[in-house]
Amino acid sequence: MLGAALLATAPCAFAQAEVQQLGADFWSWRAATQPATSDDIPRIVRPQAWTPDWSASGVAEQRQALAAFDAQWTALAQRPETVSEKVDYRLIGSALARVHWELDHVAAWRRQPYFYVAQALNPVFEVLLPPPPVETARADQVIRLLGNAPAVLRAGKTNLDDMRGPFVDAALGQIAQVPDSLRGMVSGLNDHATPAQKRQLKAASERTIAAFEDFAAHLEAKRAGLSEDTAVGKQSYQYFLSNVALYPYSPEQLQQMGRQEWARAVLFEELERNRNAGVPDLPIGPSIDAVIGKLASDERDVRAFLREKNLLTVPDWAGHYNALAFPAYLAPIGWLGRTFDLTDRTRVGQDATVYLPEPSPNLGYFNLSITRDPRPIIVHEGVPGHFFQLALGWKHPNPLRRHYYDSGANEGTGFYAEEMMLQAGLWADAPKTREVIYNFARLRALRVEVDVKLATGVFTIDQAADYLQAMVPMDRETAHEEAVFFAASPGQAISYQIGKLQTAEFLAEARVHEGKAFDLKRFHDYLWLNGNVPIALQKEEYLAMAAGQ
Repeated sequence: MLGAALLATAPCAFAQAEVQQLGADFWSWRAATQPATSDDIPRIVRPQAWTPDWSASGVAEQRQALAAFDAQWTALAQRPETVSEKVDYRLIGSALARVHWELDHVAAWRRQPYFYVAQALNPVFEVLLPPPPVETARADQVIRLLGNAPAVLRAGKTNLDDMRGPFVDAALGQIAQVPDSLRGMVSGLNDHATPAQKRQLKAASERTIAAFEDFAAHLEAKRAGLSEDTAVGKQSYQYFLSNVALYPYSPEQLQQMGRQEWARAVLFEELERNRNAGVPDLPIGPSIDAVIGKLASDERDVRAFLREKNLLTVPDWAGHYNALAFPAYLAPIGWLGRTFDLTDRTRVGQDATVYLPEPSPNLGYFNLSITRDPRPIIVHEGVPGHFFQLALGWKHPNPLRRHYYDSGANEGTGFYAEEMMLQAGLWADAPKTREVIYNFARLRALRVEVDVKLATGVFTIDQAADYLQAMVPMDRETAHEEAVFFAASPGQAISYQIGKLQTAEFLAEARVHEGKAFDLKRFHDYLWLNGNVPIALQKEEYLAMAAGQ
């Protein structure tokens, strides 16, 4: 029988010192150079007084450092001996491949103008995500990062030599929101700032607004005649699948897998709807306070359910997943990213926060579901989902396992958690929520087809949005936001469904391999602890350890 202690410590026990040192050096460098993103899982702890640098010299320095890391990694190819050591080595390879993917394949810094919207403003957004109050030091960070925003936009004007029309249009739509957003943010920060900081915030924000106006004029002048092609291309997409995500599948296989899972989700959703004929829809929460209170209560019930059903170890030190109404300073810039503060590796044990709008029937797809029943978002984003999985990963005894490599493991686990809890009976007395879970599954499966077709040029962004709107179905605004995000970040949309399928296959093989000795809770504890590691590598290591190798 494979012991839990062995599962937790084996990846670190025999790790090669050279590989660990290379990983430590890489992640220290990556903290200063990783692009800011609207996504929540890839967020990274930055060095003190950090500002993004996308100047020509900054990009050249990135390339020079990356080449040096590549050389060191190649030189260590023969050092790993055990399966766990090889997994660690391949993790660094995945991390290096991701930087190549960003710089040379997706090349957002050359093709996507709203990449610079993100690099200019998302660092500010991330500083303001932890719950209030905003301390003096945080207000100073906002001032410093706003002060750097014009330099980021100037770099964009220089670097964007391969712009694509739809990405320009998306950027211009975002830039149109910037003046009101920044002024609203500054107004909301006034209650948290000193008199001097108030003056500095206003001055820095107005300079940033002027810089965005100049950036928009530059984009408009360049818009005519640009290529409308946003596809990364099949060859580059395969590079991502093989070298970054470590998926053993071709784009064609992914599309077939996604289509089969979509049909399965539609079947189960329709069976559930038929079963629930005559059951009234879930009511929308009467107030934001009611939704916040219900989420807090439900989160504690979910944790108890995990323990009672012997599904997963929930340590007492793990923080809770709570909700708050949007602070006045965050609401105006909420469109910049996912408004979840999942904490980070320096804040392990603290509570996570999701910011929610006032309940309304006019809310988008996901926020509307939260106002009806918060448990699906708790399970996917909170406990046992991303927040809980990341917190466990940040305490991993092996430092290389504490970092984000690809969404396939993280989002796959989050999606797997939804079905795990469904089949375990969490929603046994909630028929309408079961319909929601199956509809979520329908969306995740459709994302595979959308991702593949956007990446290979079969879909335009508008066609992808039309497809999502009709096939999920979902509101147009959310569908378009998803389509733009997936076109700009190929490989992310497949991660939910493909990661879950890999996890199910992993569990099935482990169950057959171990026979009666298989323990579901122990398996889940391994899966969640190693939740940053691509599933293919997790399976290879787990089965080798189970065989005593």
